[in-house]
Amino acid sequence: MQENRKEQTAEQNAAPIEQIIMQRKQKAKDLAAMKINPYPAQYKFDRTIGAVQNEFASLEKEQMAEGKTVKAAGRVMTYRNMGKAAFLDIRDGSAKIQIYVRADKLGADQYKLFKDTVDLSDIISVEGAPFRTKTNELSIMVEKWEMLTKAFRPLPEKWHGLKDTETRYRQRYLDLIANPEVKDVFVKRSMIISAIRHKLEELGFIEVETPVLQSLAGGANANPFVTHHKALDINLFLRIAPELYLKRLVVGGMERVFEIGRNFRNEGIDRNHNPEFTMMELYQAYADYNDMMDLTETLIKTAAEKIGSTKINMNFRRAKMFDLIKEFTGLELLPYVESGKLFEQVKHLNLDLPKNATEKKILDQLFDEKVVPNLTIPTFVMDYPAVYSPLSKVKFDQPEIAERFELYINGIEIGNAYSELNDPELQRLRFEEQMEAKKKGDDEVMPYDEDFVLALEQGLPPTGGLGIGIDRLVMILTGVESIREVITFPAMRPE
Repeated sequence: MQENRKEQTAEQNAAPIEQIIMQRKQKAKDLAAMKINPYPAQYKFDRTIGAVQNEFASLEKEQMAEGKTVKAAGRVMTYRNMGKAAFLDIRDGSAKIQIYVRADKLGADQYKLFKDTVDLSDIISVEGAPFRTKTNELSIMVEKWEMLTKAFRPLPEKWHGLKDTETRYRQRYLDLIANPEVKDVFVKRSMIISAIRHKLEELGFIEVETPVLQSLAGGANANPFVTHHKALDINLFLRIAPELYLKRLVVGGMERVFEIGRNFRNEGIDRNHNPEFTMMELYQAYADYNDMMDLTETLIKTAAEKIGSTKINMNFRRAKMFDLIKEFTGLELLPYVESGKLFEQVKHLNLDLPKNATEKKILDQLFDEKVVPNLTIPTFVMDYPAVYSPLSKVKFDQPEIAERFELYINGIEIGNAYSELNDPELQRLRFEEQMEAKKKGDDEVMPYDEDFVLALEQGLPPTGGLGIGIDRLVMILTGVESIREVITFPAMRPE
């Protein structure tokens, strides 16, 4: 029954995985035959391992905490068998600690049972006195133990150095076991969302929920995912944005609303994109895009402070889109938007453009290639072409320019905001222009939403809107390089 293990740190090398699993299943059966439940329903420990580490940090070398007993539980991470004694490391959600198991402390029968049934990756409980070893490592002298979960599979080979990204993302549980720093990113993600939520609540915003299944995929330029509702016998779309529903609430008198939730866009996957992502979107009556810039700075600084992040420069810059284009290319392009002559002005730049690229795509690609890499400090890129911003208010004295900004940090777009268009006649015209663009082959235009226009006819007050990509913000504040590092289960091609 017992697996061969002088030092059980590479158990899978001892036998084929199928044999190891079979042996471990037999151990679970053996425990059950001895009236020992290998999967008890609960265990009440009195301290986390992290609490043990903190409470007994002052113990000196070879000192025992006399009269003190702790009850802890965790996963077996290493196992060093030394005949009539064994050293193991166990880890819970807070920390790791060494335990020392001796035959003379447990008794011969319990020690044999321990050696015969406990393996790497099992979850066990221990009870005993904390002490420091000769090598000054805080440990627990085990007086009692219990099997809490018999693991059938061993830790992967070289689990402590698990780096293969496919394995890490597909089997996130192994990633979390092998790489404790991964959990730290997800903990910080939770703290960032909590900080943003609480700050908005302090500012008088109300958190709401809007439909994820929508009859029209509006609020952004993106391809949606399509599904079918059997009872209604209609196609529905996973939302690409909650914008149009949130603005309906502002029309109804909910003057400060926000939602933190999932959006879905049927697009490619790369270091900055996942088809399912988390967005914080808010709307504030009687505000414009300048107010949204101030609010964005407040939210990001609050989130950074919450997790103690020093990953980004907090001196935010504000610059106009076409000023930046001129700064980094020398080109004055605003007069050529909608002229049909934009490509002629930029073709010498050899941009990476698809065939039959629209003028919007040409401008986007130029900006991504020639401007974004230079935005090394947080930059609010302001004043986009109105023709490409169908939900945004235009400048009264410069109608070709939309009161819109996008925030870039470390070359990544983090947020998007408008002074919201609240003229129903102009909104209707914008939707009609989008339909014309669709006829010309642009698949990512917004659909015509007549009900939204009716809502605007009821009267939307001057309103500022803001969307912040939570996943990308977490990337920036934690210093990781891929969106997959901040999403617990990123999209993957099936094996």
